[in-house]
Formats: sequence, C-alpha cells, structure tokens
Amino acid sequence: MSRQTIVAANWKMNGNSDLVTEILSGLNEQRFSDNHQVVICPPAPYLAAVQSAITNSKIATGAQNINENEKGAYTGEISALMLKDLQVQYAILGHSERRAMFHDSSELVAEKVAYALASGLKPILCIGETEEEREAGETESRLTSQLAPVIAKVGIEKFKDVVVAYEPVWAIGTGKTASAEIAQQTHEFIRGYLASFDADVAQTVPLLYGGSVNAKNCEELFAQADIDGGLIGGASLKIEEFKKICQAV
Repeated sequence: MSRQTIVAANWKMNGNSDLVTEILSGLNEQRFSDNHQVVICPPAPYLAAVQSAITNSKIATGAQNINENEKGAYTGEISALMLKDLQVQYAILGHSERRAMFHDSSELVAEKVAYALASGLKPILCIGETEEEREAGETESRLTSQLAPVIAKVGIEKFKDVVVAYEPVWAIGTGKTASAEIAQQTHEFIRGYLASFDADVAQTVPLLYGGSVNAKNCEELFAQADIDGGLIGGASLKIEEFKKICQAV
C-alpha cells in the first residue's frame, strides 16, 4: 500500500523572519511528487509568516505543541482552534523535549492528540526511548507505553489521521543516528503493534524517523520499507541540506 511520505521540519526555538524568507523561498520553487508533503513547524510567533509565505501546494505549516484545552486561563499556551484559524494543519505532540523538560506524560499527550483530532489538526505523535532504555532492552516496552494511552483515548481507527514519529532520544541533536537497519526494525515493530489493533489502519499510518537525519544519511533511511519520511531538527534550518532531504524521500 502506498502511504503518504512526509518531511517535517521542527525548528524548535530557533529562527527569525529572515530564516522564514530563506527557507520558504528555497522550498516554494521545488517540485514534489503527488504523494509527498513537507511540513514546516516554526516557533509560534512565525507561524503566520510561514503560512503567508507558502505558495507551493505541497508545503504545510505545523505547530510544535498545543494545549489540551479549547480555551481559558492558560497564560502562554496555544489552542488547536487558534492554529486552525491560522490555517495550520499539523501539530507536533509528545516530542521528547516536551516529555523531559515540561513533564508531558503519555496520558497528557493522549489528551492533546484527541483535542487536535477533534479540532481538525493532524497530530505528529512522537515516541522514543533513551539510550539507557535501549541498552536495557526496554525499547519496545517504552514505545508501547507511549502509544497505548493514545490508542485507548482516541481509538485505533483515528490513527488514519495520525502521523507517528519515532525519535530515539539518544540520537536527537547528538550527531548519533540509528543505523538504517535498526531504524527499520523499530519502525516495523511500531507498525506491527498498531496492526495488532487494526492491520488495515496500520498500513495507512505514515511512520517518520527523527534523530539527527541529514543530507548524508537520509537516502538510506528513507529507502527502508516502513520509514515514510523524517522529522528533521537542525538540518531543517539549512535550506540546501533540507532541500536534499525533501528530495530524498
């Protein structure tokens, strides 16, 4: 089955107006296949600028987080409905930095996924293990513990509208990258776990790899059967490198 391929740029807390102009000018001129989507996830102050700069129909905007509530006294937070008002289409949820630094539990992430789906946003659900967990042989149990609350909250059928990003925490911003073989094995496990609930749905879910993806390793990673694209960090801030990654998928 042909799944949509996605390259999502997570700028994290980086960037400015000049970067918006540089990245979007470089991407708008690119030609992408019909089944390919590029998603730019800048810091919240630049979402409107990115959205306004897009002229290529294969490029969409995404937020880096949402609050699990529709509205209210939550100073500094952003709701899914606000993002929809800006025509934002995606939201990164459960990123390892959110889980570690801001204590987003898997149960809270499940609430955010449910709210995003109900509001018409497409969640990019991040899951992953630390180096210590991998060395202890706990990768699979860690991934299922992050997926299970979301499945319980929204139901497996809703995963037709979810993107899952596997990000080994030990490979984020460290320069380390899981080998293509290890990445594929883990993605295959994730798809198999989803298939244990609904095999048809599992075959539709785009699985992205995130973990120091760059122009040198992207082709081998994206050639794997269960890797449908990437969640790109630092390399997404460099237009020439990011263009190569987008074309490689």
